[in-house]
Parts: sequence; structure tokens; C-alpha cells
Amino acid sequence: MFLWFTNLAYPIQAFIAAIFTWAITSLGATVVFLFKKVNKSVLDAMLGFAAGVMIAATFFSLLSPSIEMAEELNMIPWVVVSLGFLCGGLLLFLGDKFFELIMRKSNKNNGNKSSLKRAVMLISSMTIHNIPEGMAIGVAFGSIVYGIEGATVSAALMLAIGIGIQNFPEGTAVALPLRREGMSRSKAFLFGCLSGIVEPISAVIGAILVLKVQFLLPILLAFAGGAMVYVVVQELIPESQTNKKKDLMALFTILGFIVMMIFDVALG
Repeated sequence: MFLWFTNLAYPIQAFIAAIFTWAITSLGATVVFLFKKVNKSVLDAMLGFAAGVMIAATFFSLLSPSIEMAEELNMIPWVVVSLGFLCGGLLLFLGDKFFELIMRKSNKNNGNKSSLKRAVMLISSMTIHNIPEGMAIGVAFGSIVYGIEGATVSAALMLAIGIGIQNFPEGTAVALPLRREGMSRSKAFLFGCLSGIVEPISAVIGAILVLKVQFLLPILLAFAGGAMVYVVVQELIPESQTNKKKDLMALFTILGFIVMMIFDVALG
């Protein structure tokens, strides 16, 4: 099965991997059919583990290859990586501010928000995060063709797994609030699924961009890294640390980092 997968074109590999992450988002949304709420410790542990995976992936699968590729293309590595990294974080920062502004205006104009409006805001917010996550998957697979250190199928797959893990609570975070506002279970599930549909599309775009325009590779790798770190610092770690067992959640983060490092370094 793995051999069959590695023989596919890199954009197809990226698409399949991103379909997996979207499926995990949908799986998280199915919680709306099973529970009124999910055990917080379980979700926090998953978020902590995903944070560790994504931190390791940021360096081993994105930033380190970005530096190496910039050197090979006779660019100034620290300039290229710094600018790409900053832009990745700024995109999500500006996206968050944009939707905060929309939410405030919406609250002023409508004392009681409709379930549809809530759905649009939730899905839009998740989409802003899922676009660079999908692109990160695509860039990771597309960069394999250049044979740079750290750019391997196993590393790209582990990155997709890390993103997939943190997508589970994202799907739940969309579906459950909509259900609590009175939306039917099926509609809440549908909106939860839609929140991640952009990942496969952006993954293919990321892979094609890397394959067609080589000089964009170090920039896009660093860009994806900045987006990953923003998600980890702004969402995953703070949310996991709201748990009463903060020290245990921190260990899950370390465990996630170790698992990703093993796959990337030992098996890459």
C-alpha cells in the first residue's frame, strides 16, 4: 500500500493526505450524533499531542528544508525564511482580526444571531486556518521531488497526521456549538464537515506551485512553517493548558514532538 502511494504523482499524494485530514475533521463533527459534550481531557491531550507534532514538523519538514533550498538557489537563507515565516503567521493573525471585526459588527446589528450566521462565522474562521494547513501538506509533498534533506514521504505523511489529529477537535468545535443553538444534528454535522473541505484543494495548489515554480519552494516552506507555529501558539497549546492537569498536557506535547522527530529523522 505504501509503495503504491509513493508511486503516485506528488499532487495526488498531497490530495490523498489532505483528504485524510478532512476526513478527521468530519469524524470530529460526528461527535454531534453521539454526545452532548466530549471529555475535555481527551480533547486537550489530542491538542497537546498535535501541537508537539506540528512544532517538530515545522522545523524538520518545513524550515530546515527551506534553509537548504534557499542556499541551493543562491538566495539569502535567513532573509527568505524570515520573510516567509512572518508572512505565514501574519496571514492567520490578520484573518483572526478580520473575523473578530465582523463578529463585533454582527453583534451590534443583530441582538440575536441566527444559527446560519453562526455557522458562516465558524466555517469562515476555520477556513482561514485550514488553507495554510492544506498548503503545508502540499508543499511538504511537492518538495520531495528536489531531494532535499528532510523532505521525504514519511515526513510529509507525519505532518498530515499531525494536522489531522488537531482537525478532530476543530470539527467538534464547529458542530457542537451549532447543535447547542438549536440546529439539527445533520445540519451541524454538515457544517462541521464543510469547515475542512478547503484543505484538499489548497494541498493540491501548494504541491503544484512548488513543482512548477522552484524558487517559490523555500518561501512557501517557511510560509507554511509560520502558519503552523501561529496555530500551535495561538490555539493548540493555550487550549490544552486550560486543563487542570497542565503538566500532563505538556507531556503529551513533548510526546508528539518525539514521535514526529523519530519519523522524520530516524525513518526519513
